[in-house]
Amino acid sequence: MRSAADPACWSATADLAAGTVISAVGIVCLARVRRARDLPVAALPLLLGAHQLVEAAVRDTGGGGSPAATAWAVIALPLLAVWVPAGVLPAAAPGAPRRLWGPPAAGPAAAGVLVYCLATRPVTAEIRGRTIGYGVNVPWMPLMLTGYLFATLGALLLGGDRLLRTLGVVLTAGALACSALWRLEFASTWCAFAAVASLLVLGRVRRPHSAPPVT
Repeated sequence: MRSAADPACWSATADLAAGTVISAVGIVCLARVRRARDLPVAALPLLLGAHQLVEAAVRDTGGGGSPAATAWAVIALPLLAVWVPAGVLPAAAPGAPRRLWGPPAAGPAAAGVLVYCLATRPVTAEIRGRTIGYGVNVPWMPLMLTGYLFATLGALLLGGDRLLRTLGVVLTAGALACSALWRLEFASTWCAFAAVASLLVLGRVRRPHSAPPVT
């Protein structure tokens, strides 16, 4: 992870607009939650929106080793590695299959190494036209990347909920598309995938449930 592809929009203005809209969707999701166990997943759009807003700050500072770059890395790496699998497990139907316990175990392990790296090594951001490359010095990169992807995307793809699996497919496609476009120096499409993911979460929390409301 010495150089991470940027999951961002094509300008600070686009990041700011996308972050604001996605955050608003996140607030609506939280307002519509009826079960306490759905709160972490419902808050995911708000987290994605905040990430876009931080990205706008990275662009405004011109990259480099700014606090905004570090904040971006903290959200993208250790926070999501813990948040996503820990949120999917309680959101799954009661009696979740054993396969769902794998990502919550991998997430904290990967996050622990990532937190140490971010606390002891600098994070840099390099603006490359319409994309941004982040420099994060993480050891054992193939192993860490595997653990990170298993914790985040794996948690969604293995989830028993159809919409959670769809969300995992959308985010996996988004990650692959953004990586390809970043290599070609084209504008990233992460904004669109983050927006679609947020709408999927909104659709999930709007479904009627038999469980009592959150108290």
